[in-house]
Amino acid sequence: MASHIVGYPRMGPKRELKFALESFWDKKSSAEDLQKVAADLRSSIWKQMSDAGIKYIPSNTFSYYDQVLDATSMLGAVPPRYGWNGGEIGFDTYFSMARGNASVPAMEMTKWFDTNYHFIVPELGPDVNFSYASHKAVDEYKEAKALGVNTIPVLIGPVSYLLLSKPAKGVEKTFSLLSLLPKILPIYKEVISELKAAGASWIQFDEPTLVLDLDSHKLQAFTAAYDDLESTLSGLNVLIETYFADLTAEAYKTLIGLKGVTAYGLDLVRGAQTLDLVKSNFPKGKYLFAGVVDGRNIWANDLAASFSTLKELEAVVGKENLVVSTSCSLLHTAVDLVNETKLDDEIKSWLAFAAQKVVEVNALAKALAGQKDEAFFSANAAAQASRKSSPRVTNEAVQKAAAALKGSDHRRATNVSARLDAQQKKLNLPILPTTTIGSFPQTLELRRVRREFKANKISEDDYIKAIKEEIKKVVDLQEELDIDVLVHGEPEVSVPSHRNDMVEYFGEQLSGFAFTVNGWVQSYGSRCVKPPIIYGDVSRPKPMTVFWSSTAQSMTARPMKGML
Repeated sequence: MASHIVGYPRMGPKRELKFALESFWDKKSSAEDLQKVAADLRSSIWKQMSDAGIKYIPSNTFSYYDQVLDATSMLGAVPPRYGWNGGEIGFDTYFSMARGNASVPAMEMTKWFDTNYHFIVPELGPDVNFSYASHKAVDEYKEAKALGVNTIPVLIGPVSYLLLSKPAKGVEKTFSLLSLLPKILPIYKEVISELKAAGASWIQFDEPTLVLDLDSHKLQAFTAAYDDLESTLSGLNVLIETYFADLTAEAYKTLIGLKGVTAYGLDLVRGAQTLDLVKSNFPKGKYLFAGVVDGRNIWANDLAASFSTLKELEAVVGKENLVVSTSCSLLHTAVDLVNETKLDDEIKSWLAFAAQKVVEVNALAKALAGQKDEAFFSANAAAQASRKSSPRVTNEAVQKAAAALKGSDHRRATNVSARLDAQQKKLNLPILPTTTIGSFPQTLELRRVRREFKANKISEDDYIKAIKEEIKKVVDLQEELDIDVLVHGEPEVSVPSHRNDMVEYFGEQLSGFAFTVNGWVQSYGSRCVKPPIIYGDVSRPKPMTVFWSSTAQSMTARPMKGML
């Protein structure tokens, strides 16, 4: 029984790629230094999947910035403003498209479907001269092969590429992007031929736009594209991968009718109805890459539930033709739970980051093949049960309070004019009062105090005293400038453990929230976010900002804003 991963995070377990990129952009390191970090990351990812027992390992899911920009480079679709004169696209042109340069702006960026990831939108028109200008897909396939790992090269499918593009500046808004299909398919054929020559036996086309609500004209473009590619693809196993949602009945019919296609990858986490389509009609002899492990969240898979879904599918598609997979690329989740030193064991047992999801996929594949790891499955069942029953997850007081809320609780009891009168009597503000938003710059002195407190060189009392002194300076400054409504500057929000993050400052004072040390997820380019984990009902055990707001108010007769 086989296993497959749709794609994997590129940043590295400790954001190694981010730091290498930013160092290169700042001219502190060379292109060779950046390429070395990238090659090390790729090789460790391939080795990790190979060691975990994954059969179908993806290549070309790594990117220096964005996978759609990689496809734009492959097709030589560089907008004229970047002054590219042909040849293999290098870092200069590539990063100019991604980030702009001193003289021209970057290409537009937009959300990748409904994820928090952003891609670089291709700018196309009737005059684009497409040419095979980046051999990255073939190079990375060969690189993995040289390391002893036979991979499935992954390409953004030709139809999705065009549907995700926009007409370039100056091109009619009504221009049909799909009319460019005959111009890009010859380049896809070159890439496919090179991959075949390099020894590839499988190829994966990501066609996620199939999950959108497409009209028949757009669906026909898929049929036309794969008809055209059929002879070039002969001799290869072809996987069409879809993700993020259900397929409509029409889209599913189009997908299973595509010529030259061996396998279909479906998101069965967000695509419950797709499951019914498979059960009612699946083409004989084709492979189903069943995306049962969620690529978009950080929770451990319910292995027992996934296993029973897979058993049902096995009866439909046949044992030999079922491949266990992720619902989408693991790009959208954090990298590795191993690096989380601050989470407690109970919460950790409920979680699975990308590295753990690879292990889950393989465990399910082995179980289907009759080699079930009983200990792994029972530990998983225990963790699922503890998450369902833990008092940390379900807080009776919060449940009661939420249930007792009435519609009227969302509206003020007094009207606005009464409130304005009361406010004016108390505050006596001028007609146009002045204030500022709240946070003042972090001074060098404040940073020093924070560092020393973090390193246990000064006591908490000394630390609080220093913060109070900083607030006093901020209050005095505003009084001197004759500001009417004051703020306290928020020097306490950036306390050491919070890495200047307002969300963490508050989240750490609430129950139901957990914070990771390295739970970074790529947003775009080198930008990563580290979202907090909400694992249970949220409550506030004690006041959060009252101490600092009242301390600040005690320093002035003018009104002081509270802060939440």
